[in-house]
Amino acid sequence: MSKQFKTDIEAFVINKVKEKREQEKLSQSELAVKLDVSNGFIGQAESSNSPTKYNLNHLNKLAIIFNCSIKEFMPDIPFKQK
Repeated sequence: MSKQFKTDIEAFVINKVKEKREQEKLSQSELAVKLDVSNGFIGQAESSNSPTKYNLNHLNKLAIIFNCSIKEFMPDIPFKQK
């Protein structure tokens, strides 16, 4: 059995950030520069094989970068705990 590195809500948030990044036609490296994280951070966050994920400070800065509400990265209803 393979190890799951990200919870359902973490994966949801990461996918929303990826959607925004792709809509804005930003590469992972370009977003890393804007977010002031290492060059590989975005790729690691978007990989299901890595435990890397965004924290609340990242999400706040991403909302500024994408000129949107931080709520856009969150689900409308909570995920049930497994």
